[in-house]
Amino acid sequence: QVLLAESGGGLMQAGGSLRLSCAGPGRTFHAQAMAWFRQAPGQEREFVAAITWDGRDTYYADAVKGRCTISRDYANNAAYLQMNTLKPEDTANYYCAVRMIGSSDPLSDRSTYEDWGQGTQVTVST
Repeated sequence: QVLLAESGGGLMQAGGSLRLSCAGPGRTFHAQAMAWFRQAPGQEREFVAAITWDGRDTYYADAVKGRCTISRDYANNAAYLQMNTLKPEDTANYYCAVRMIGSSDPLSDRSTYEDWGQGTQVTVST
């Protein structure tokens, strides 16, 4: 099991920016991908962005494409989600996840991620 810890959430105004961080364990590990998902009250957890382990490929949900950038820090086993031009509909609890086992399923498929963090709340006000 890989322990993940998200941080960087908070109360923001629409149009602002923030960067979410996902800290992995101190030990070296290898996986297929890391991703960010989010869940708003009363809604299902939805895909936001993913990055392959080697960092070569990134994927984004249509709702955040052009506004968000996912990146990896190999030295620290970390991942980041830079969010710009925040909108009230971005309000949600944001979760970091790791897909350890290789799969041909889309990286947006949350059922294929084995390890999750506890989440960090992002609230965007008008």
